[in-house]
Parts: sequence; structure tokens; C-alpha cells
Amino acid sequence: MNRYLQFTKEVEEALNAGKPVVALETTIISHGMPHPQNIEMARNVERIIREQGAVPATIGILDGHIKIGLNDAELEAFATSPSVEKVSRRDFPYILSSGKIGATTVAATMIGAALAGIEVFATGGIGGVHREGETTMDVSADLTELANTNVAVVCAGAKSILDIGRTLEYLETHGVPVVGYKTDVFPSFYSRESDFGVDFRLDTPEAVADVLRAKWELGLRGGAVIANPVPEAHAMKHEEIEGVIRQALQEANDQHIAGKKVTPFLLGRIKQLTEGKSLATNIQLVYHNAMVAAQIAVALKRK
Repeated sequence: MNRYLQFTKEVEEALNAGKPVVALETTIISHGMPHPQNIEMARNVERIIREQGAVPATIGILDGHIKIGLNDAELEAFATSPSVEKVSRRDFPYILSSGKIGATTVAATMIGAALAGIEVFATGGIGGVHREGETTMDVSADLTELANTNVAVVCAGAKSILDIGRTLEYLETHGVPVVGYKTDVFPSFYSRESDFGVDFRLDTPEAVADVLRAKWELGLRGGAVIANPVPEAHAMKHEEIEGVIRQALQEANDQHIAGKKVTPFLLGRIKQLTEGKSLATNIQLVYHNAMVAAQIAVALKRK
């Protein structure tokens, strides 16, 4: 497996020394945000993680390798190249063997993190069961990865374009704990609210680290969702964003947009309909997740 993994010097030294490391995805850079906000966000997220005493490891596929950590030129490539493929579990063999550039989704980043020995991953929001998923069977591979891969995912809940209730039911069936970080309510990405609760609430990084360590030491395979609401100052009202999402979903249906193209289309259209407010919220929730993930990674290493 080592021949597929390629580490930056910073990440390799941190892992060898047993220092806390936080994984980061590249799909949010390549397909989740426009340029130049995407590269600014990526650099700021890495800075925030370092400020909390951990080392960032942004993961992507480049030149036939799973890159565990990216240098500045590689970050720029993921932010600007029009040929970046979106990679989930099924896509790894093809993208690696073809030498193409591939941005990792939540599922793919979890795989890369686990192969590298990284236990904590910060993202925006996880994928899940799409609305009308009972008809389309459109269920994100993020959920099956959470059921099988030992990586904790710090996120602002599931993307609000999804069916949150069915997403939580899926996670429950597969034994994935959903932790509310300083909240009793499952956040819905742009908003701090939803109609659903969490499995249990924890209020400190140390408490989260205790739960994760106990889970994995018991041999209970799979990750955990650490649901961390967007800071109140940057949150959108639940009712406001729900109306926008419904409009964007209808437009996607009318234009027969499906599969891996759905989420980028919806995020872009929501940005237009909210006149950029959703993008600003997205960036702030990612920063907040990065900070909390780094604190949890530091607490895990203390254990």
C-alpha cells in the first residue's frame, strides 16, 4: 500500500512522532466552492488547524498517488484545474491507475485517512440519503464509509439538500454514533436547526476523544459523526434556506441532473439564489469544524 501513498514531509514527521493530524478533503475545493474563495478557504483551514496544535493533511489523488498532505502548488491545482475528477470509493482504482487528478469526497478522504493512520477528519457536511431517495436509491457512499472506516468526521451535520431523517435512520441502522457537539439538535449545514436530535451530546474535545477511543478499543468498526453547528453569527434561518433548497431541487429535476452532478449543481444554485450568503456560511462552518477537529485530534493523542 505504501507505493500508493505519498506524504508531505510535515505530515510524515507528525505521524511518525505521534502528533495530532487532521485530514481534509479536496472535493470541497474543486467542486464545492468557486475560485478564488476555494483556495483561500483551503489555506485558512490549514492555518486554523496548525493554530490549535495539530497538523493538517489535505488529501487528494495526483500522478498515481494518494497524496496525504498537499503543497501550495498542488492546492492551487485542485482549486483551478478544470479536469479534476470527483472521487469516491468506487473511483479509486481508475483514477490512480490512469494518473488523473482526483478530488476526494468524504468517503474517499476517510479511506485515505485510515490508510495513513489519521483518526480525525474535518469537512463541511456529510452526504446522505437524497430527498426522494426511496424512489431514486440515491444514497451517498459517505454513509457506508462511516459504517466501516475508523475515522471521526467533524461536520455541520448533513447537507441540508438531503433527507436528514432518512440519513439519520441509515446511520442508526449501521451503528454509527451521531454526537452533538455542544448541541442537542442535529444541525442542517447552513442552519443550526433541524427537526431531528442527536444520539448524545458532548461538550468538550476530551469527552469526544473518550468516546472515540472506547469505541475503537472495543473493536467496534466504523467512524462517528461529530455534528458541530455553524456559529450563530453566520447561521441562516432554517425556513429561509429550506425554501431556496426546494426551488433548486425542482430546477435540478427539471434539467434531469442526477448522480454526482447533483450536489455541485445544488450548491451553486443555492449560492445564486441567496446572493452569495450560503457560500459565506459554508466557509465559516468549515473553519469552525477545522478548529473543533484539531482540538479533538489533540485530545485523542493525550489519551
